[in-house]
Amino acid sequence: MVQLVGSLLKELADSLSSCKVLVVGAGGIGCELLKNLVLTGFKNIDVIDLDTIDVSNLNRQFLFQKKHVGKSKAQVAKESALQFCPSANITAYHDSIMNPDYNVEFFRQFMLVMNALDNRAARNHVNRMCLAADIPLVESGTAGYLGQVTVIKKGMTECYECQPKPAQKTFPGCTIRNTPSEPIHCIVWAKYLFNQLFGEEDADQEVSPDTADPEAAWNPEETAARATASEKDGDIRRVSTKEWARSTGYDPIKLFNKLFKDDIMYLLTMDKLWKKRKAPTPLDWQQLENSGHPQGESPTTSGLKDQQVLDVWGYCQLFQHSVESLRSQLQEKGEGAELVWDKDDPPAMDFVTAAANLRMNIFSMNMKSRFDVKSMAGNIIPAIATTNAVIAGLIVLEGLKILSGELESCRTIFLNKCPNLRKKLLVPCILDKPSLNCYVCASKPEVTVKVNVQKTTVLSLQDKILKERFGMVAPDVQIEDGKGTILISSEEGETEANNNKFLSDFGIRNGSRLQADDFLQDYTLLVNVLHTEELERDVEFEVVGEAPDKAPPPQSNQEEVNSITNGNKDSAQPSTSSKAAAEDDDIMIVDSDEEGGAPSSSAAVTTSTKRKHPDPETSETSTKRPRTDQSAAAAATDDDDDDIIALD
Repeated sequence: MVQLVGSLLKELADSLSSCKVLVVGAGGIGCELLKNLVLTGFKNIDVIDLDTIDVSNLNRQFLFQKKHVGKSKAQVAKESALQFCPSANITAYHDSIMNPDYNVEFFRQFMLVMNALDNRAARNHVNRMCLAADIPLVESGTAGYLGQVTVIKKGMTECYECQPKPAQKTFPGCTIRNTPSEPIHCIVWAKYLFNQLFGEEDADQEVSPDTADPEAAWNPEETAARATASEKDGDIRRVSTKEWARSTGYDPIKLFNKLFKDDIMYLLTMDKLWKKRKAPTPLDWQQLENSGHPQGESPTTSGLKDQQVLDVWGYCQLFQHSVESLRSQLQEKGEGAELVWDKDDPPAMDFVTAAANLRMNIFSMNMKSRFDVKSMAGNIIPAIATTNAVIAGLIVLEGLKILSGELESCRTIFLNKCPNLRKKLLVPCILDKPSLNCYVCASKPEVTVKVNVQKTTVLSLQDKILKERFGMVAPDVQIEDGKGTILISSEEGETEANNNKFLSDFGIRNGSRLQADDFLQDYTLLVNVLHTEELERDVEFEVVGEAPDKAPPPQSNQEEVNSITNGNKDSAQPSTSSKAAAEDDDIMIVDSDEEGGAPSSSAAVTTSTKRKHPDPETSETSTKRPRTDQSAAAAATDDDDDDIIALD
């Protein structure tokens, strides 16, 4: 007779109480997941999260209360989850999963790892650690009403990096407020600033420096103290931007100096943020005005007005004029009136263009035209608590299959915004096999990178290519020149003298090969260098192929190709626009609600398709194609609610 413990087979229930699992992330998905795990019967859980609790988290991260603001998410999530099941053994780490302390041996102690992360770099890292440790990983993500859960197992399924991902759509709040590194971060900040000054204030849309940024204080007590102090002593983070602006009469120059000088100088006092980053440079209105710029200086480029990029003083003037226009609009509407940002309202668009570009200049980025800013300023993704709950439940269900020894029955499951043509919100797809060309899980990972070896520095190779593009944490690089020349060492001080030298200074030329090793990730990548002098402006490198000089995979017959092209009506389309439904696009792993942002308009459109697999349980097939930024944009533009974003 079958023995049950609750709704589970006794053998499975016993397995849950004895196995050890790791939850990475304690935010929107992580809170729901931790609660689900203890209520399902998991007894030994480790949870890790670097972040601290912000007031904006409280509307969807239900293990946290107002009294917890400023405290470690992992620690508070543990304490709250133990109230559901006091007998559970939960270990909390207030730390980054990318810390070298969490090496392959650390991962090997777990039977299962569950990701509830908020950024792609950490996802890539956990993916590689689980591959190195040969531990099953359940990956997940949400974006508004859309969500996805999938299972990754070395040698059996695709890894997280087997398929190219569209540009990251969401970003952590501390990135927007403290450490922007891309133009989109500054554009999102500028849209938030518009609402803080002229529209409806939202705790999720704070723009002043985040004093509780976990990266600025690794000690949890220190972080909590910062947050507590900010509530008590009138710290800049808690000042109402709108109230301050009103008190100045919306004086453009005072606003300018507060936002682009005083706040930036305050950021500079958070010196831990700038140990490995270029520090921002504050702007001062008086200095800029006295620097010899004539009034109404012409743009720095020719062409259509919206496609021109002004100089810094040009954007200062645009900021002044737009603030004056928006102030007049508020006065016309009367006391207590609010404005709504509209990309087709010239003063509102001018304000976001000017504010975003001034912030880009402060953080040493190339400024953008009004046209570029306008195209990037839509497509903002909301955070939906129920989406997190659904996805967290699916993570546990896939985890139960793994622990039952039924890995072959695991699925990639897509959560749609609206039912598809078969009236389904949840669409399962059979897991795909590993890609032979993956630069992470292939037997001998290899890529070809197109660079100008006479202009690319060793530091750029390390930071931009190996760390940022290929997700390495601490790479060691050796030139395959017969002498074993060490180009980059992860040991501090060994090769720092090489940083500002060009690749050509070390004899690297067209056809050179570099071996990059990351010992923390137990990962080796062979980089083939292709020299070129024809890269587009502001493009430092291009990835040509993920497994060069290898025979292409066998072509499917024409019938298969046609079936892929035509798509399948039951695939996991976002169902947010007629275009998306017609093209039957699927999302890949989307970033979870702990981030905020928007897709880059310049992201390349992925056109590759993947062969459909029948699902024996449902007799259905599905095509899993990377969701392109164009289709995402089409979906978002079809929605009226395209101008909100979730940031934690």
